Amino acid sequence: MIAPMLAPLATLAFLATLWLLVVVGAAVLEESGARIGAALKGKPVRQRSLPVRQRSLSLTPVRVRARLRMQPMRATAQWRAAA
Repeated sequence: MIAPMLAPLATLAFLATLWLLVVVGAAVLEESGARIGAALKGKPVRQRSLPVRQRSLSLTPVRVRARLRMQPMRATAQWRAAA
């Protein structure tokens, strides 16, 4: 009984995925279409400035963890046999 409904559901899932790809592709082209076109023509494109929020920028120092040098593990005969 499920087999007759499988094809319409698979078609619906395929069309929904295709629609989603078209929507995402249109958004990407809307965002960077001018740059892609200028690059294909070999012309420089003018960058538009993005508004910068002053409060979102934080000058908090970032701590980088030093890598600890680990000693190589020496395998014993018992561990080799287990592997």
